[in-house]
Formats: sequence, structure tokens, C-alpha cells
Amino acid sequence: MKLSNIILLALSLALAISCKNGSNSSSGEPARTVFFDKTGMDTTVSPGENFFRYASGSWLKNTEIPASQSGWGSFYVLEEDNQKHLRKILDELSSAGQAAGSNEQKIGDLYTSGMDTAAIDKRNYDPVKPLLEKIDAIKSADELVDFAAASFKDGDGFLFDFYVGPDDRISTKNAINFTQGGLGLPNREYYFEQDSASKKVRAEYVNYIVKLFTLTGSNPTVAATQADAILKLETQIAGSHLTPVELRDPVKNYNKLSFAEFSRQVPGLNLVNVFKKLDVKTDTVLVSQPKYYIALDKLIRSQPLEVWKSKLRFEALNSAAPYLSQPFRDARFAFFGKVLNGQKQPQERWKQMVDKVDGSLGELLGQVFVEKYFPADAKARMLKLVDNLQEVYRQRIEGLDWMSAETKERALEKLNAFTKKIGYPDKWKKYDDVEISRDKYYENMQSVSRHNYAEMTGKLGKTVDKNEWGMTPPTVNAYYNPSFNEIVFPAGILQFPFFDFNADDAVNYGAIGAVIGHEMTHGFDDQGRQYDKDGNLRDWWTKEDATKFTQKAQVVTDQYNKYEVLKTLHVNGSLTLGENLADIGGLAIAYQAFKNTEQGKSSAKIDGFTPDQRFFLSFAQVWRIKNRDELMRMRISQDPHSPEMYRVNGPLSNMSEFYKAFGVKPGDKMYREEKDRVRVW
Repeated sequence: MKLSNIILLALSLALAISCKNGSNSSSGEPARTVFFDKTGMDTTVSPGENFFRYASGSWLKNTEIPASQSGWGSFYVLEEDNQKHLRKILDELSSAGQAAGSNEQKIGDLYTSGMDTAAIDKRNYDPVKPLLEKIDAIKSADELVDFAAASFKDGDGFLFDFYVGPDDRISTKNAINFTQGGLGLPNREYYFEQDSASKKVRAEYVNYIVKLFTLTGSNPTVAATQADAILKLETQIAGSHLTPVELRDPVKNYNKLSFAEFSRQVPGLNLVNVFKKLDVKTDTVLVSQPKYYIALDKLIRSQPLEVWKSKLRFEALNSAAPYLSQPFRDARFAFFGKVLNGQKQPQERWKQMVDKVDGSLGELLGQVFVEKYFPADAKARMLKLVDNLQEVYRQRIEGLDWMSAETKERALEKLNAFTKKIGYPDKWKKYDDVEISRDKYYENMQSVSRHNYAEMTGKLGKTVDKNEWGMTPPTVNAYYNPSFNEIVFPAGILQFPFFDFNADDAVNYGAIGAVIGHEMTHGFDDQGRQYDKDGNLRDWWTKEDATKFTQKAQVVTDQYNKYEVLKTLHVNGSLTLGENLADIGGLAIAYQAFKNTEQGKSSAKIDGFTPDQRFFLSFAQVWRIKNRDELMRMRISQDPHSPEMYRVNGPLSNMSEFYKAFGVKPGDKMYREEKDRVRVW
């Protein structure tokens, strides 16, 4: 499954069911009694001026981002807790002798091989030398293309970016989809922006390339010349790329071609040979961004072969660097960790390896994780809450004053057709062809890559398996997948600080309800609304209703465009539109569901706050995250999620119920005239 085709909640989320009984978690820890951080508030800030700082201002002032992190807050805390759980599992499995070829042996030995940095350092860059020798032996553009395609089966692969997944217009059929690629920096903007920060990133990128080359014995002067040439080549490639905003348009990015048509567009790539090397056969091809492949076809022939070979050497070293000796790991961190994300030092090795095992053999590790840390009744309880929110959503759609009866009927059909996945898959993936050794970390990761490639290409021509998950069970995240019309909540997120069985409804609904509503609303945001109940990209709206939706969505875009993040750096309202719509709609749905509870109907105070106030404060503290400036710059460039302050203040400024709860009045910074308050869903 292509992860970028699913819509993530991203940094923080919370999901479970309100329940007044039970232990704090399945880990057997004592029941928690404090669920809301009053000490983190800054009551010197008026709620109507900046509710994010009112709810978390003291925490923001007093919290230092750990040196190994690019940010810190609720999401990070939960992720670190999960990492500790996974470490315990992996330590146990790696220390005990496991049956050869068993699931336990594979995940235990993969962890062991990555933790043995002494053995990794001793090998220096020997593991990647055979690949570099193959690149050095390339003698023509045709050989370059052949090599780039053939390498995918070996766990590498260059030049081509593609995946096998549902055809957007035939969601039951798997198709091969080619997407733009070829860049080492996050996106095209990094190559063209002329501000000082962007120039610095490009300069450091060149330094990184030089460092990798010199670590393999290249002359520094020659390496610098090669690095400059790579940047120039990638800048030409970047000119063919769509922008992050353009990539959000599913219709614009759906281009179905016959194999013959695609071949005619890129005659120099010899697709007959390429597909043979890729080991795929198909009569039709999806090409999301044809401009990239048309440009690649020309550049392969017009640019010097040695420049292309230098680029492939760099890509090979860059991909392998995490699995090579310390100097390579340090070089990669210096650029991706420090320059792009603002980290001061790498994460502890055990954390890196926990994440690597989860990302490589996640459904093997996940089986042990859910057995130990996900209670048996959690799925049923979660499903009940999701059903409750779904019913509220149904009522809200029926009550919309701007949508026709015809479109409402189809919207309700889609809502009712949601697939709800909670905790972990009903059927686990198999990794029988993955071979893992305790002393060959690089080779282990290559084996995983070969497995992933064979699994992916094996789907081509087959019916889509909608039981498949796009995340592993320990993942701290959630998503909506338009092709499957599903909302998915992995077990890793279903715990405190985002949910607690013993918390009052205001706290749980402020956190959980808003998140569940958020994922549901993704099915009806500017992207999701273009898919029907079966997951097909199809226009099911009347023309008049589509126009009204677009007009309402534009108000949201305009609102968020005005939010300043750093000096002269604003939120991109077009890029973040889908997430902003989901935040606004999700909070409104959660609030209505909360008002159906006993606490929601009462006025009894807890910790000095009314039920409504507690609901909104809980929502705000869910998004309590502090980011480094470097990370924020990268997020503004490519992340479809608004910064956390505006994920709080933006939705709340559109809710009259919030105004009433905290006495927000004209003149307050968050006050919006009633006619300007957005209510889409």
C-alpha cells in the first residue's frame, strides 16, 4: 500500500472509548487519577487572545526539546513509551535462543545485528562496495537505465519511483503507478527558493555529498565537482516536479496510459526492457506525474553519463549510510538530522533499532506488542465509540443547510460504508522469504527490501486486498484511506496521554472524539470527497453542491493563509486545506457527541472548569507540541498539517460554543464575525 495515498492525522492523535472502570492500561500499571495538566496552563494569557498558549503556555515556556528530538510534546511522549515497550520485547527475544527461521528469531536477530555497532563499524562500507562497482562499470545511458531498473529486485533501485496499489478509478484492481522522483532534498521548492535558509540547506547538501564520496576514498576536489554537478542535475529534475499543493489534486494526478502510449512518451527509456528488468507485466500504466518521466527521458541522453553515475553513487551511499560504519552514520545525521530537522544529537541506538525493526518486520513485532499491551476488549470498546461518532456525523449531514437531498443521500451512503480498523489486522503478513542473521545488518535490511519488492509486485493484476494495513500495530498515528474508504487506528495510539478509561467524558471526547471525527471528515474533505463509497475516484456531487463546498473551503484557505509561523513564513492554506477541514469538522462532531453524555448535559465543575471548558482544554492539550525552527520550515514547505498552535486556534475560532464557554468577545484576536465562521460538516 502506498502510504502517501492515505491521509494521516500525523503528529498526535487519540482514540478509544469513554469508560469509568478498568486499569490504566493492559501493562498492569496503577489506575491514573490525574488526566489534565493545570500546571501547564498560562492563565495570564486570555483564552480569546491565544487559546493554545492559555492551555499550554507554561509548559511551552518550561519545556526543553531533548537534544535527540526535532520537537517534543504529547505525541513524542507516547511514542517514547511505546519504544520502551518494544525495547523490552526485543531485549527478551534477542537474549534468548530462538528457533531458526521463526518469527521470534527474525525480529530478535534483526535487532541484535543493528545493535552490534562494533561489528558494523569494522565492516566500514564493505557491504555497499559491490553495488558501487556495478555503477562504476556502466558504460552507456542504456546500461544506466537497465541497471537502475534491475536493481529493484535486489533491494535497491534508482531513477524510477512507483508502487502497486488500487487503481483510483477501479478501487478493486491493483495497478502499477509511476510517480515523480529523482530528488535528494524534500521537494522542488528546496532547489529554487532564494531565501538564506534555503541557500544554506543546498550548501549543506553539497557538503554532505562530498563527505560521502571522500569517505569512500575520493579526492575532495573531485568530490566537490561531482557534488555540484549532482545538485545542478537535480535542479533540472526538480523543474519537472509538481508542487506539494498540486500533488493534492487526485484528478490531476490520475493519468492512465496504455503501455504503448507511455513508451511513446519516453522513447529513450526503452520501457519494454525496463519492465522486464522490473519483473512486471501490464498493458496499462498509471503515471501520476508524466512530466518527470518525460524530463528524465531527455536528461538521460543530454546530461553526461559520468554525472548520472555520480548521482547513482551518491544515492547508493545515502541509502546505505544508516547501515554502514559510524562516519557514514554521522554524515547522514549531520544533514538530515541537524540541518533539516534541527536535532542536536542522534537518538539513542536502541531507539533507532526499535523503529527499524518496527518499520521492517512490523507485523511480526506487532503480534507480540498487541498480546502484551493491547487489552482484549479494547477493540470492541473502540468500535463502540467510533459508531457513536458516526451516528453524530450522520445527523450533521442530514441537517446541513447548504447541501441538496441528492448529494446528502450519497454522502450518507459513503459514511455508512466506512470500514473501521482498530488495533491490529485480522490477518497477519508473512515474512517467510526474509532471511535474518545476527551479524549481517546491511544484508538483513536488503533481505527485507527484496521481500517488500516481491510482495508489492506480486499484487499486480490481482484483486485488491482491503484487509491490508498501511501502518504497523505499534505505530503512534492513524489514517483515512480514500481508496479503501476506511478509518484506521493502530494499537500504538490507543493509550494515555491521549486516552484513559478512567478519565471524565470531557477529557476523552476533547481528545479522542476530535481525532475520530477528524479521520471521518477526511472522507469528505477537498480530496476525500472526490472518492465514492467504494473508494473510486468519481464525482458524486451535484454541480451546485460542489460549488458551495468549494466556496466554503476557500474561506478556510483564506483563514489559515493569514497565520504566521516564523518571521515572513506563513501557513500554506491550500496545502493544509484537507487537514484544516478535518480539524474543524472533527472538533464539531466530537463536541456534539460529548453533549449527548451525562457530563455534557451538566454544569458540574472539575478542577474549577465547566464541562465545556474542560472539553476544549483537553482538545488543546492533545496538540501540545513544541517544534524546532528547522523542522517547522520543512513542515511549512511540504507537510499538509498546520502547526499545532493553529490546529487548536483555527478550529476553535469557528465554534460559537467555544466563544460562549470562555467569554470570547469582539476585539479578541481569535474572534471571528459569525458570518465568517466556517461550518462545512
